Amino acid sequence: MKSAIILFPGTNREKDMADAIERASGRRPDIVWHRETDLAGYDLIVAPGGFSYGDYLRCGAMAGNSPIMRAVKQQAERGVAVLGVCNGFQILTETGLLPGALLRNAGLKFICKYAHLKAERCAAPFTQRLAPGQVTEVAVAHNEGNYFADAETLDRLEGEGRVVFRYCDAAGTVSDATNLNGSQRNIAGIVNARGNVLGMMPHPEDATDAALGKTEGLPLFESVAEALAPA
Repeated sequence: MKSAIILFPGTNREKDMADAIERASGRRPDIVWHRETDLAGYDLIVAPGGFSYGDYLRCGAMAGNSPIMRAVKQQAERGVAVLGVCNGFQILTETGLLPGALLRNAGLKFICKYAHLKAERCAAPFTQRLAPGQVTEVAVAHNEGNYFADAETLDRLEGEGRVVFRYCDAAGTVSDATNLNGSQRNIAGIVNARGNVLGMMPHPEDATDAALGKTEGLPLFESVAEALAPA
């Protein structure tokens, strides 16, 4: 699996993401500067977390207009897998690759903690190693993670099975009490209609190394590596 991690000014999670992908696939991803315009030949393209352009104007807005995002959209339209985590999710919504927007957390405070996630679906290339209803615990670290979309869009996401993760408790219960940032319907991650673009606010790359205490994020990367492995 050949993968690329996009580096914007202000990105700070590219090395963690590269480590996670390498653990799952055995191959180190390329770090690609945002001024590049050619992403041909990659099986997976990742927009990692951080504070692209210092979150000026609006989180992800300036990065969404970087030259490389035109190439990302072109590859996504061809069916290439695209993953956006945290700031990467914000960027994907800004470019229109995913619907909705990420607003300021309901509590108006930066959230940095472990959170439980419930997997809503089991499908390639991102979650085939996760059983529907499986609960994992990974880190969140964001100030604008409050997922918002109009009612019609939310109903379409639900009806098409495009909600991949929701915030829950350790038992898998989804409720207002487990909604840590105000996201509508406890949404923590969604895919596009084709299923090849995933955006999520939590950081699965933080939970892929036993030496650091958690490996619950590893199945997502193993799913991608397995789905995109050469035949």
